[in-house]
Amino acid sequence: MWRDRLEHAVFFPEVWLSHPHRDDYWKHGSVCEDYGAIDCAVYAIGGWEDSYSNAVPRLLAGLRAPRKGLIGPWTHAYPHLSAPGPTMGYLQEAVRWWDHWLKGIDTGIMDEPPVKLEIRTGGSEKPYPFRFENEWPLARTQWTRFYLDPKSQILTREEPSAAEDITYDPKGDGVTFSMIARAETEITGPSALKLFVSSETADADLFVVLRVFEPGGKEVLFQGALDPKTPVAQGWLRASHRKLDPGLSLPYRPWHTHDELQKLTPGTVVELDIEIWPTCIVVPAGYRIALSIRGRDYEHDEPAASLSNMKHPMRGCGPFTHDDESDRPPHIFSGKVTLHFERQPYLLLPLIPPK
Repeated sequence: MWRDRLEHAVFFPEVWLSHPHRDDYWKHGSVCEDYGAIDCAVYAIGGWEDSYSNAVPRLLAGLRAPRKGLIGPWTHAYPHLSAPGPTMGYLQEAVRWWDHWLKGIDTGIMDEPPVKLEIRTGGSEKPYPFRFENEWPLARTQWTRFYLDPKSQILTREEPSAAEDITYDPKGDGVTFSMIARAETEITGPSALKLFVSSETADADLFVVLRVFEPGGKEVLFQGALDPKTPVAQGWLRASHRKLDPGLSLPYRPWHTHDELQKLTPGTVVELDIEIWPTCIVVPAGYRIALSIRGRDYEHDEPAASLSNMKHPMRGCGPFTHDDESDRPPHIFSGKVTLHFERQPYLLLPLIPPK
């Protein structure tokens, strides 16, 4: 068995570079193209700061079989597997699931609502509490547009009158728009960003970061799957991969086909819809909610972390960085990028009203 696996082992960076689009190679390797076709019971577990934070909600939304979902403080070091108290830890949750489906023991797990979420708060004690929900996205979500004001670089519910362009260097920190939470504000669910951009070159990489800052200016960071300090949420899009599937896209979840290269004409404005992975945070009043738009990976201002089996120090994205010049040749991805505001770009946030 192991010899067979080794013979068919792949080096993923080489695969990604040789198959940059969703071709037959990726389709053949997909576990399931239609979640609705899965007919066995599924318990999907992930964490807000892991790639599973995107996969688990999609499963929950698409499955028709008996299902449960848990999104919480997932890390690959499994520090919460045996955590005591009401959260029970992932191991205890899994045992309840398997006892029900494999042993026929009434553990009560299927009597609970199908979705269990860790509700993170900025500036409060840990571990954070869990909350049961009946669906994903939450039915009571108030999908709210926050427009990007280029003059004051704020996020505002009112369409701004200013429309001047903003140009940034992709090698720098980009541009940040922010607003002060006037009251306690819960953001739970997927977010999306509508932009209108042009580039000096034939392509551009957009890195967007949803962030929260304490009143004193310190950024609120969370334990990720590997990196101990990660922002609230992130999203990525290469402009040449901007093509959408209209049948699968939703206002809060643009669905990119990744089957066609649509290069940019330097200086020509294009419309981009960028998915920001799901998150959950209750922002205290007085804290600042921010959106950064950059041309390179996010990095926080605190000391970097490291793991013995990781090549580079981790500064907010774990080991998942975008620094391969064969994929991002500098003569293309170092060209200045301009944000255009005539058509009112906006950030769509999933605000959850108090119960």
